[in-house]
Amino acid sequence: MPAVSTQLVMALELILVFAGCVLLWRHGLSPEARRQAPVLGRWEISPGNFLLFLWLVITVGLMAQFAAVPALRRADWGETATVVLAGGAFHLGMLLGALLFLLIIGRSGQVAGPVAAGPALIPAAGATFLILLPLITAASLGWQFVLARLGLEAAPQDLVGMFLSVDSPLLLAAMIFLATVVAPISEELVFRAGLFRYLRGRTPRWAALVLPAMLFAALHANLASFVPLTVLGVLFALAYERTGRIAVPIIAHGLFNLNTIMLLFAGVGP
Repeated sequence: MPAVSTQLVMALELILVFAGCVLLWRHGLSPEARRQAPVLGRWEISPGNFLLFLWLVITVGLMAQFAAVPALRRADWGETATVVLAGGAFHLGMLLGALLFLLIIGRSGQVAGPVAAGPALIPAAGATFLILLPLITAASLGWQFVLARLGLEAAPQDLVGMFLSVDSPLLLAAMIFLATVVAPISEELVFRAGLFRYLRGRTPRWAALVLPAMLFAALHANLASFVPLTVLGVLFALAYERTGRIAVPIIAHGLFNLNTIMLLFAGVGP
C-alpha cells in the first residue's frame, strides 16, 4: 500500500490534471479559443544568420562540455556528478552561444520581430503547465501501450536513476537547478525561439511544430520518452506562438521538470 505522502502527491497530481483538462477546453478546444489568432510574428532573419545561430549554440555548447569533463574527472566527484555537471556545462555553453549571437547581430534587427501584446506572463505560463499535464499523461500511457504491444523495453531515462541514487545534497541541488532553470532556458531558446521560430512561415505549420519537437525528443536518447517529449515540444511551441513570449514555455518547462522530480521522489513514476 502506498505511503501517505505518496497518496497525497497522487491526489494533488490528479487535481492538477483535472484543472489542466478544464483549461485545455477553455484555452485550446473551445470555439472561442480556436478563433484566437497567434500573436507571434515572422522571424525576419537571413538563412546565413540563422545558421550562425545554430553553429554558435552547438559549437560553444560542445566546447564547454569538452572543457568541463577533464576537470570534473580530475576532481573525482564520481561518475554521476561528472555526467550531470558535464551536461550542465553543455547547456550553459548553449546559452553563451546564444548570447554571442545576440552580440554579433543584435543591432541588425534580425534577432526577433515585433509581436502583438500577449497575455500576462505568469498566468500564461501556469496555464500552459496545467494544460500539458493531461496531454502528456495521455501521450505517455498511449506510447507505453504501443511499446508493450511491439515487445520493446520502455526503460526510463538514465537521469531518472541518477536523481534517485544521488546521496550528495549539493549535487542534488545542482541537478534540480540544472533541470528546472538552466535546461528549460537553453532548450526553449534553441528549439522554440530558434528552430520553430525560423521554420514557422517558411515551411508548413505542422512541420514547424513537429520537426523541432521530434529533434528535441530525440536528443534525450530515450525511446520510452520520445513520443511524450515530442508532444511536449509541440505544446511549448503552441504556447510560444499563442503568446508571443518565449518566457512562457521557459517557465512552463521548468514547472514541468520540477513536477516530474517531485513525482519521482514521492515514489510516483519510474
